[in-house]
Amino acid sequence: MSLKQNLHNLKEKYKGTKMAPAFNAIHTFLYLPNEVTHGGTHIKAADDLKRTMNTVIMSLIPVLIFGMFNAGYQHYAAIDPSLRTDVIANFFTWDNLWIGIIKVLPLVIVSYGIGLGVEFIFAIIKGHEVEEGYLVTGMLVPLIVPVDTPLWMLSIAVIFGVVIGKEVFGGTGMNILNPALTIRAFLFFAYPTWMSGDKVWVHDAVNRAGTEDAISGETILGSYAQNQEVIYSTWDKFMGFIPGSVGETSTLLILLGAAFLIFTKIGSWRIIISTFIGAAAMGLVFNWVASSGIVSDTSKFYGLMSAPFWEHLIIGGLAFGAVYMATDPVTASQTNKGKWIYGFLIGFISIMIRVFNPAYPEGVFLAILLMNVFAPTIDHYVVQGNVKKRMKRAKLKTA
Repeated sequence: MSLKQNLHNLKEKYKGTKMAPAFNAIHTFLYLPNEVTHGGTHIKAADDLKRTMNTVIMSLIPVLIFGMFNAGYQHYAAIDPSLRTDVIANFFTWDNLWIGIIKVLPLVIVSYGIGLGVEFIFAIIKGHEVEEGYLVTGMLVPLIVPVDTPLWMLSIAVIFGVVIGKEVFGGTGMNILNPALTIRAFLFFAYPTWMSGDKVWVHDAVNRAGTEDAISGETILGSYAQNQEVIYSTWDKFMGFIPGSVGETSTLLILLGAAFLIFTKIGSWRIIISTFIGAAAMGLVFNWVASSGIVSDTSKFYGLMSAPFWEHLIIGGLAFGAVYMATDPVTASQTNKGKWIYGFLIGFISIMIRVFNPAYPEGVFLAILLMNVFAPTIDHYVVQGNVKKRMKRAKLKTA
């Protein structure tokens, strides 16, 4: 008997019981649902919410694999800086991948295990179907945290993010904040020493701190914020051969993922483009302020004010946030004009936080969470503006 038939038999056996949602979730995750809509006219399509989520996960796989190699590469390059002279030859090696396997894969396993476990519990208690929203969140969370994030810490954050960030609002489709960023925000404010500084972005840097073989893994944003020399080339920054969260470093792979999501009509190109435009605009403003002499001592606002505006687009988590976080269809603006405003403000505020925040020179996740709250307001005023325009046109026609 096939696996599909066995799952179908289990679904029928436990139909109407509290365990039914668990078997239904496994069955529909592996196979197309065998239920159809009833009555009325519906749009026929071969996909469903799980397939949409799986498409997003597919776009994240290259970023995940690159992040695993980069975890090992940054570790060994911090110990032996000569490895940076020939990045390509020293990057894709088994030693680098092995560190990625033992450090990154556990983050993925814990993220999915704890997060889906909480969702299964809520589904069984409430008697509804297991929701698919965490399929993407479970992959995003390991990609936006430092590689050495303790597993127990991640577990607590995931439970908080799923329960407080989503379930209390009614589950998938009802949450007002992006669950993955809610988890990231919890980690940052609850355990700040593990989420910032120059010792958290490179594997084993914390353990070596204070010893003779101590290593540092300052990010580019951290170096700019402290007016230090940046040792990485533009090529390194764009390709992703730099310290940072597991999945945020490679702008190239993130843009390829964006192209895939736009092609499959899952990601909003309006939000992605407007976020980059907003970031570039704020970067240009700061570049003008730094060069105009308005602020005599720009060091008080950190070196990020003088960083070229275009560089803001390829460092930190801006690209990753614009493509995979800001475009969340549940928490983003829904109107076309609203998407342009929403994305522009995310990029604009992100760079503002980068420059003015002395403790945390990365402001993308804060900017997105802030705009998640204002997204309904943006859509409201866009709709009201359209209503007023149509009423005005109607009055002119009847006049």
